[in-house]
Amino acid sequence: MISLPQAAPRVAKLTALSIGVALLATACGGSPTPGSTETTAGAGGIACPAPSATAGATSTATEIGSVPPSTTTTPTPLKIGSLLPTTGSLAFLGPPEIAGVNLGIKEVNAAGGVLGKPVQVIHRDSGDTKTDIATQSTTALLGQGVSAIIGAASSGVSKTVINQITGAGVVQFSPANTSPDFTTWEDKNLYWRTAPSDVLQGKVLGNYMATCGAQTVGMIVLNDAYGTGLQKNVKEAFEAAGGQVVAEELFNEGDSQFSSQVDKVIAAKPDAIALITFDQAKSIVPLLTGKGIKPTQLFMVDGNTSDYSKDFKPGTLKGAQGTIPGTFAKEDFKKKLLAIDPALKDYSYAGESYDAVNLIALASEAAKSTKGTEIAKQLKAVSETGEKCNNFASCVTLLRNGQDIDYDGQSGPVTFSDKGDPTEAFIGIYEYQDDNKYAPSKEEFGKL
Repeated sequence: MISLPQAAPRVAKLTALSIGVALLATACGGSPTPGSTETTAGAGGIACPAPSATAGATSTATEIGSVPPSTTTTPTPLKIGSLLPTTGSLAFLGPPEIAGVNLGIKEVNAAGGVLGKPVQVIHRDSGDTKTDIATQSTTALLGQGVSAIIGAASSGVSKTVINQITGAGVVQFSPANTSPDFTTWEDKNLYWRTAPSDVLQGKVLGNYMATCGAQTVGMIVLNDAYGTGLQKNVKEAFEAAGGQVVAEELFNEGDSQFSSQVDKVIAAKPDAIALITFDQAKSIVPLLTGKGIKPTQLFMVDGNTSDYSKDFKPGTLKGAQGTIPGTFAKEDFKKKLLAIDPALKDYSYAGESYDAVNLIALASEAAKSTKGTEIAKQLKAVSETGEKCNNFASCVTLLRNGQDIDYDGQSGPVTFSDKGDPTEAFIGIYEYQDDNKYAPSKEEFGKL
């Protein structure tokens, strides 16, 4: 077993962040609830705040009465495509995202559809950056006349198709892209997302590791737009909080051997290790724990915070933690998703996918058009200033009665910037249990 340096647990020096991220209190008030204690310190002096008592609570949905008919009807039904992963290194994200889309479509159509017609949905696989599946799928979706495409999940994949989609006058709406690069992309105002930029997730994770008492961090990072972008923001936040990044080891998509990266990170003797990967974590985690790294030293991200109950021996990840953008999936929402797909194990980005459907449908109603370019012009408007509502039926009722709406969804508050980014969001922090499944721990809210 490797003996790592013992760093005295401390309260991190949380500094003001120059990019304007305002990390507010955790969902239960910003510190452990009265009478709670910190978790037991692990190797490297890691002692994270205790979980929130309200993690995973049931949400309160807007009451829905009868939905008035649309005063405008369309000869062309709204047709939405999905470009989400059923193969490749992010395939574990596909089921909850697809379930979120299908639940949204089901509820929109149960409320009478958009502009007097049921919404149609066509699903296609996005694959990953090792293949050209996404390009083929996008070509097929555009050929079938979709007005909007929900996806991709991977920022790297989206970069391969964003020009193809937006160049065709179609809305691209990702529920999971987090690369900061999309904020300034020349997309004709047709690219939107419900997941916040990794500027926010990186700040939360970097500060959180410092709050847990880590003074040094090693990082194993996927060398693509997602991995290196998140790496940059985690490092900036951790160092601003007084910590030091002592090792940063990259690997490429398609690599299958990670011993070199693991050995170099362990040699630097960090208090904590951040794994910024996709499903490569299945290979990397056993290498780390096999050489004495404690699971309490491991911090994961949305690309790899997944159910590993069938991959590792019980206890392998107990105490490890991960971050996923978005608020926790609430119990009533989970029940609805399970009715769509009873085999669901993860709920990552299901809320963001559900919200994407609702926002596209509401923007189409507001625009009185199913044309992609017209829908895009209304997406910001339906997300801000107006009567609060949180599902299609209640929101479209307000719209059809001539009221402005402010849609807040299952992923949290949704208010878009002029660039199509969420301007505020929650980042959920999850902790692994003995069965190698993750459970809600606490939430951080931030503004960009």
